[in-house]
Amino acid sequence: MAKAQKTASKAGGKKGAPIRSKKKKVAVEVVGVIGVGRPTERRRLRASRHDRIRKRIEGSPSQPRLAVHRSARHIHVQLIDDKAGVTLAAASSVEADVQAVDGDKKAKAAKVGELIAQRAKAAGVDAVVFDRGGHVYHGRVAALADAARAGGLEF
Repeated sequence: MAKAQKTASKAGGKKGAPIRSKKKKVAVEVVGVIGVGRPTERRRLRASRHDRIRKRIEGSPSQPRLAVHRSARHIHVQLIDDKAGVTLAAASSVEADVQAVDGDKKAKAAKVGELIAQRAKAAGVDAVVFDRGGHVYHGRVAALADAARAGGLEF
């Protein structure tokens, strides 16, 4: 053992400290369930779902696209007229009145849905095309959509 272990004193460091060998770290890939354990793979799958959805839907001035972006902490929504390339209204959970809401992220998403419905009414919009952004219609996305419907928006 003494023969195999080099000491740092020979390398000019502290006396008697062993030198660690540098091994290359090998990436381990999870095989089986799609997207499990691979955040980049999940992101890629969500992006491809979003691309498929975006081929079929388009916002117009009379019926803009209600685009949802969900992050780990916040949720953002915009009313977009794709023909003119403009945003008619927007709401986000970053805003102060949404941050004041007590509750979990689902409750804040519902508040964002109420806000976007109010702002859409102020902009003269009654009907929208819902773009869930490749996210599953569940949890925060569903809470936002239900609150927007309750606020008077037609999907």
